[in-house]
Amino acid sequence: MTAGPLLFAQYAYAPNALGYCGADEPRTLLQYGDAKASDPGLAELARSFEGAWPYLTLIATANRIDDPLDPRVVDAYWVGNGLLDKVAPQALARHVEDRFRGRVGRGWQDVLDAVAAGALPHHSFHVFAVYPWFGLMRTGVVDEPLRVLDQCRTTPAQVQTVDGDRAQVLAPLLTWSGEDLKLGPWASREVSWRADELTFAEGLKAGDWVSLHWDFVCERLTSVRARRLLQATAHALDAVNRRAAGGLPAAVG
Repeated sequence: MTAGPLLFAQYAYAPNALGYCGADEPRTLLQYGDAKASDPGLAELARSFEGAWPYLTLIATANRIDDPLDPRVVDAYWVGNGLLDKVAPQALARHVEDRFRGRVGRGWQDVLDAVAAGALPHHSFHVFAVYPWFGLMRTGVVDEPLRVLDQCRTTPAQVQTVDGDRAQVLAPLLTWSGEDLKLGPWASREVSWRADELTFAEGLKAGDWVSLHWDFVCERLTSVRARRLLQATAHALDAVNRRAAGGLPAAVG
């Protein structure tokens, strides 16, 4: 398995390059990934991501893993694996309250309701439940929030063609029914897999399974990990949709 700090860099690069999170070091992240190198400097850089880092510590603690950058922990957060199931709902609720309640504001009860509806500490939960875009869509403002949610979530895709630094891939669309967010049909989209001659997926070719974040190829996936990422996304969507519909179990505090 890829070293944990390196795996983290592969998923963190794209939003960092757009200026959304972490220290302003996108080229450094890309250079580490292209070289497939990992060292304490990269681990320290990972700690600057104030959105993702607390989830890694939460998952690690719940699974009695000392290092939040253990590759199993990083894989759980960005892709999805069995470590997520070990995080108790109460622990997830406390985690979000301690770190993000001030940013969520009046939408805080919606986040608690998503946790009560079965949400797990996957990146998709943070995107769909903690960010304000879902609530904004419910007010009738749809196009830009839907675009952001579709780009910000991590998603599996299968490569169709590669041309220079760009690739055509098939990936599931995120759709809005007017009430629910859903994974829609798989559709072709153009993405980047290389920047400044640097890449996380050297020798990319048609048929490869990959993961995307902000339309940049993070890594190659096995079909099993691609399925896990799809399942984790669907699980997060189910939780936020049940929250919005009011079909909830007893709330967590």
